[in-house]
Amino acid sequence: MDEPLRAEVRIADPGEVAAALPHLIGFHPHESLLLVALGGPSGGRVGLPVRGDLPVRAAAPGVVEALVRSVATDDPAAVVVAVVSEAPDDCAPLPGQPPGEAVAGLPHRAVVHDAVVALAARDIPVRDALLVRRGRWWSYDCPHPCCAPDAGTPLPGGVTELAAASVAVGAVVERDRAALDRRIRRPDGAAMAAMEALVWRVGDRHARGALADPDAEAERSWATVRRVVARCRPGRAGVAPVPDRDVAGVLWALADVRVRDRALGLALGEDAAAAETLWTECTRRAPAPLDAAPATLLAVSAWLRGDGAMANVALERALDSRPTYTLAGLLAQGLATCLPPAALRDLIAATAADLDGSRSVG
Repeated sequence: MDEPLRAEVRIADPGEVAAALPHLIGFHPHESLLLVALGGPSGGRVGLPVRGDLPVRAAAPGVVEALVRSVATDDPAAVVVAVVSEAPDDCAPLPGQPPGEAVAGLPHRAVVHDAVVALAARDIPVRDALLVRRGRWWSYDCPHPCCAPDAGTPLPGGVTELAAASVAVGAVVERDRAALDRRIRRPDGAAMAAMEALVWRVGDRHARGALADPDAEAERSWATVRRVVARCRPGRAGVAPVPDRDVAGVLWALADVRVRDRALGLALGEDAAAAETLWTECTRRAPAPLDAAPATLLAVSAWLRGDGAMANVALERALDSRPTYTLAGLLAQGLATCLPPAALRDLIAATAADLDGSRSVG
């Protein structure tokens, strides 16, 4: 399930909602069921979007219930149900409808019916139920010719308010969810083997330093992180990719929880973009389990930008590598309960203040 960006924009027309779906979740959905929360005084402010793969009929109730439970955490005034599918029209009867009375209709009507019933059970109204297919949209509830199965309305063109808001916070709309995974996919073959060998050599030196003087090694590690973040700053002409040795040094630096927790604060300052670039590179090139720390930091950076899709992918990587990694587990719980980016920002700021206080006392 994907729970990305909470856009502070208003959408009044169903076609605008249909066109906005990729910007809401960070990638172009395929064969997907989405629920979009609406709220605010007018009921038109876009809130939490959640997405799941369109289920087979037997699995539909469980998938729908999970999506409804998630969107309900946003306390929506109403919800838009959206199906994105290239499936043809069908003649399958709706639940409770005699087979002989079935008529040709839009696909996946049974799943939409399940979603409407599940939302109604929580007293959440459905503003509209939409199908998005081949660059057009339909309303499942509309009886007029514009929404006949062989008709549909073209998706609105131009740059929408939501698209502009997404660009403003640095969100990139990928072709599909797999593209998010590719951002942090490990290199293949000899390149990864060489990287692993280098990481373990650097690790030996780091371990000797930590054994001799843990505090001094932690300060050296923090200095390494700050130096490499500085070389990742946007706008530096001629900046080369981060060298493998620097990536290896940062990986071992972040293995120290004290350094990792200080690195969390980088997401709040002027080096937020540079830090996210570094965490991405470290996650991509790190052998397990050293990828858990930078993947978690990457999730924080993406989350604070409102890019929940990337945050989910990064946390999945962290927990696949280290299922017991505490910080990643806590953040995954927060994302599942729709903790707003502003609340996460406050938590990180409080953590940074505590760390500064403990260092000044010491």
